[in-house]
Amino acid sequence: MAKTALITGASGGLGEEFARIFAREKFDLVLVARSGEKLGTLANALQSAHGVSVQIIAKDLIQPSAPDEVFAEVGSTPIDVLVNNAGYATYGPFIDIDTRSDLDEIQLNAVALTHLCKRFIPGMVARRSGRVLNIASNAAFQPGPLMAVYYATKAYVLSLSEALAEELRGSGVTVTCYCPGPTKTGFQDRAAMQESKLVQQGLMDAKEVAEIGYRAATKGQRVVIPGARWKALAFMTRFLPRSLTTHMVMRTQGRVRH
Repeated sequence: MAKTALITGASGGLGEEFARIFAREKFDLVLVARSGEKLGTLANALQSAHGVSVQIIAKDLIQPSAPDEVFAEVGSTPIDVLVNNAGYATYGPFIDIDTRSDLDEIQLNAVALTHLCKRFIPGMVARRSGRVLNIASNAAFQPGPLMAVYYATKAYVLSLSEALAEELRGSGVTVTCYCPGPTKTGFQDRAAMQESKLVQQGLMDAKEVAEIGYRAATKGQRVVIPGARWKALAFMTRFLPRSLTTHMVMRTQGRVRH
């Protein structure tokens, strides 16, 4: 019997790449995103290419009721792998960003992720088998001026994931927190941060990042950072004064002057 992976934010970027990888590995899929049209196109392509079953659920996970609705639509299908990928960022001074946008960001990046874990992990524990892949960011390891809320939500994802991984030790269920650096997806466009120095320094390839994340989840690794540069940065921030780290991030996040 085929295993099933549920992937949020699956209509593009890393989510789409994860869907392609899991389909290649003969997982049936449950794909969740706002755009049913994009999900339908992807589902048809994956079913044709790999012969897997694909259920699409068009939901906006910013809505507080959405995780419960996703759980209800999945029904009796056992979810073997939960990939919490959906998320977005706001960019700019905290006081200039629309309040609703920041609150929605917290809802999607942190609350919905937690809610989905609450819904699907108990079934995994009952079956004594399962994988959870929570997509955080290298942003999880330090405060992030000009992206204050985003960095804070990813720190939450890291902390939650590590705690759950320990709680679930020996249960047959693993939790992996995946912390990539800036990656070439539609994320930067939505955050309106194309001129950020961080983005201008170069982006990781989404397909490669997804492959590393897939392997990390399969092995049950707890915290994984792809790329030597980003590993070094996360390590370095453990020893620098917090005020210095925050100042460095502020300089890196600033806009490129033309």
